Amino acid sequence: MSRVAQGQDQDVVRYADDVAEIVSELQAVDRCGAEELRSILRRHPRDGAGIFSKNLLVRTYRHLCETGQMIYSEDVLRRLRMKPTRTISGVAPVTVLTKPYPCPGKCIFCPTDIRMPKSYLPDEPGAMRAEQHGFDPYEQTAARIKTFNDNGHATDKIELLILGGTWSSYRRDYQKWFVKRCFDAINDRDSCSMEEAMDQNVSARRRNVGLVIETRPDHVTPEEIRWLRSLGVTKVQMGAQSLDDKILSLNQRGHTVEDTRYATMLLRSAGFKIVLHWMPNLLGSTPEKDLVDFSRLWSDESLRPDEIKIYPCSLLANSDLYKVWQRGEFEPYSDKTLVDLTIACKTQVPRYCRINRVYRDIPAPNIIAGSKLSNLRQVVQVAMKKKGLACVCIRCREVRGRGVQAEMLRLRDQAYITSASEEHHLSLNTPDDQLAGYLRLSLPQRELDLGIADIRDAAMVREVHVYGPALAIGAQGSTSKTSQHRGLGRQLLAKAERVAADSGFKRIAVIAAIGTREYYSSNGYSLSDTYMVKSIS
Repeated sequence: MSRVAQGQDQDVVRYADDVAEIVSELQAVDRCGAEELRSILRRHPRDGAGIFSKNLLVRTYRHLCETGQMIYSEDVLRRLRMKPTRTISGVAPVTVLTKPYPCPGKCIFCPTDIRMPKSYLPDEPGAMRAEQHGFDPYEQTAARIKTFNDNGHATDKIELLILGGTWSSYRRDYQKWFVKRCFDAINDRDSCSMEEAMDQNVSARRRNVGLVIETRPDHVTPEEIRWLRSLGVTKVQMGAQSLDDKILSLNQRGHTVEDTRYATMLLRSAGFKIVLHWMPNLLGSTPEKDLVDFSRLWSDESLRPDEIKIYPCSLLANSDLYKVWQRGEFEPYSDKTLVDLTIACKTQVPRYCRINRVYRDIPAPNIIAGSKLSNLRQVVQVAMKKKGLACVCIRCREVRGRGVQAEMLRLRDQAYITSASEEHHLSLNTPDDQLAGYLRLSLPQRELDLGIADIRDAAMVREVHVYGPALAIGAQGSTSKTSQHRGLGRQLLAKAERVAADSGFKRIAVIAAIGTREYYSSNGYSLSDTYMVKSIS
């Protein structure tokens, strides 16, 4: 055990009585927000070191429960939890980075640093953590889980995000090793093979409920899709960047709009969740062109992504775009221009899509010119509210920490057409249109040969997501505190099966993450290759 860990354990024992008193006061009040908690902590200061940190409070409270000195309460942990929004969407997102590796792209806007995977900067928070652990997948995963756990978050349901450039360009033996070691860390035990690690995770204490990678549209093929499924991947992020071939060529992106359309169609047909990255302010564009370009995401039936990341192009000194700017041939948008453009974009986003980000987390000192609004989302939300505008994307409507009454939820079926399928976004909504959960059902309308016999002629469940603070596997949801573990997922699955059967499908398949197989098995699904399948005749 390290000296740091020994010191932390000593603090837990030393302050056990103090924390017990703090918890008793917490339990005695009906409501305990941030200010109430601070007031309690000020009444019980830590000897010579100000108020107690939430990290120490959580660790000590868990110690008191594990040693039988206190009875565990999820409500107490919720009140002590640090940064509660980190798991407010129902899962603990664990992000890890792959090692620096040559990228097939030559994009002029991408920064280049030999210490980092392509497009990443060494002072970005995630990149700093990765470098600290030598880009080791096990150490990165274990460290993030420990941080979540120490800060009071449930870590039973892990969404693993493997970032770091173009995943598909890495050697496959490295990919397989990387995924295996991530699973070993989630399972908290070593395994002899990736297959063994996955088998262990099916019933592990912590389970992988989603696996995300990022790649380029021109790397997506039927063979690549089969490989991704063998690794347990359920969601793919792709850099579309622009939907104008002239803009793509000018920025040396190296792929075409048709590549993005084809890749999106293949991924949707295989059941993957699809996240597209879109970049305004690229060389050759204007705010007016960008707004037209953004509208193509929704008007083009070959696209219509499930999630979107808006990454305004940032001018960085270690990119080829910097030389273009020095020649006076590129002008970054101002704060006002970017805010106005983002507002106009957000009003276009349909209810079935989630805007994950509206600005990349690039430290301001790296940006040479143009907007440095790292809180662009908040600025845009305030401006939209003043204008009486609202965004109806999934993220803006999540119930988050609100309590919901299951009997008051309304089931909505939003159908839309893509180039390969009829999509149904089934959602459970509160009376004021907040989103408690949803399911993505895909009914194939076009036969594509992906080489996966198990999903041929089957309807496809591409995602089931219930919102609210992440709860431990098997924990019961409170009727007033969370929408998780209250049968909402089963209700959505039953509706999806009815819709599929009414459309003439006799089988339904789920692109289930490794750690969700047990859940689908309890709902009548059986493992078939890498999918969970059920007859619905």
